[in-house]
Amino acid sequence: MVTGALQTWEKVLEYASVPLHGTMSRKIRKGVKLQINEGKVYEDAVLFISDLFLRVTEESDGAAINTYYDIDSISSIRTYSNKE
Repeated sequence: MVTGALQTWEKVLEYASVPLHGTMSRKIRKGVKLQINEGKVYEDAVLFISDLFLRVTEESDGAAINTYYDIDSISSIRTYSNKE
C-alpha cells in the first residue's frame, strides 16, 4: 500500500519534472528549481522516485553525484519557477 506521504511527494515531484525518455527517472523541468527539507537547491538534476527513497542525480566536474532521501523523512519540498 502506498503511504500518504509518498503520494503527496510523488505529486509534487511530478509537477516539478518531466519523464526522461526510456527510463523510470524524471528530469527537473527547465526553469524550475527544487529544494528538499530546506537543503540544497537542485536545478538540471534527474529524479528517481521509489516507495522507499528519492534519488537526485546531478553532475559536477564530470562526476555523477547521487543524493538519497528517505521518503518518510522528507518534511518539505519547495519549488522555484519564474512568475509568468
